[in-house]
Amino acid sequence: MNGLHRLDIKQLRVLNSLIELQSLSQVAKKMGLTQQAISEQLRKLRDTFEDHLFIRQGNKMVPTTKALSLQVPILEVLSKLEDILAPEEFSPSKFEGIFTISATDYAIHALLPRLMNKLRTEAPGLKIIVRDFESDNVNELLSSGEIDLLISFPEFVPESLPYKKLFDEQHICIASRCSKLLKKNTTIKDISSSPQVIVSPSRANLRGSLEQWFNSFGLTRNIIMSVPSFSSVPEILYATDMVAFYPSRLLPNEKVGIIELGELPPTFEVIVGWHQRTGKSKIHQWMIKQLECLCSEHNPIGDDEGKLHRY
Repeated sequence: MNGLHRLDIKQLRVLNSLIELQSLSQVAKKMGLTQQAISEQLRKLRDTFEDHLFIRQGNKMVPTTKALSLQVPILEVLSKLEDILAPEEFSPSKFEGIFTISATDYAIHALLPRLMNKLRTEAPGLKIIVRDFESDNVNELLSSGEIDLLISFPEFVPESLPYKKLFDEQHICIASRCSKLLKKNTTIKDISSSPQVIVSPSRANLRGSLEQWFNSFGLTRNIIMSVPSFSSVPEILYATDMVAFYPSRLLPNEKVGIIELGELPPTFEVIVGWHQRTGKSKIHQWMIKQLECLCSEHNPIGDDEGKLHRY
């Protein structure tokens, strides 16, 4: 151990090359160094191993018995170092492990069924745990490794966390399939005065995300109910006279119909986020890529030209 702290990889490579080539100039050329630099490395090696290591005979550097005894161990060390430094190979079909995703119920319904269908084919050894999205604890959960990825909206994610936009989503105005609003020329003003239900997946309140849009028309929404999940909205609308603005990728739904409006509200982003320490993880990169591919393939309730179907 006395000389271990003085030994580095370059010296091991020099020693191995000298045993093979038995020439300072050839080793210098092979390693892209000067002959003086190789001589300096040899001096350090001699000090470390307390042996001359090579004896000059004419134009050759002949290895001593000590040097020859080191060749096999050095080759093994260099080979193991190459394995350590080699790029990590990742094969989804061979991967076995557990991956935890934190997702809003929107993501659970809109993305995860199709994602799981893809994973069952391409990564059968991968097991998925889905957790409710907790905006107040998301940073802590990612930092501790309790969750691997999150699928949510940017406003619920700390600015310090890296994320990618998966797609832009569109709110569509909907009501019960029996609602009279589906059959008349309904205006944004009509909708503003209609009783509305909103979804607050993170913090319960009676203020939705479209207030600014309504205000731009000089209108105020008549919000009378807030629920924590998107999945409950169609049932509520079907049983009441309320309306809602609902993500297009969760439609169609047999309980509700789309209300034709002259103008749609601004789109909103759906994102996938992760922790900085897992940014180069092969499984994380692969999962993000699968989500991106799924989202690029999907055309929400539309035809080939991206127009929304109305019914």
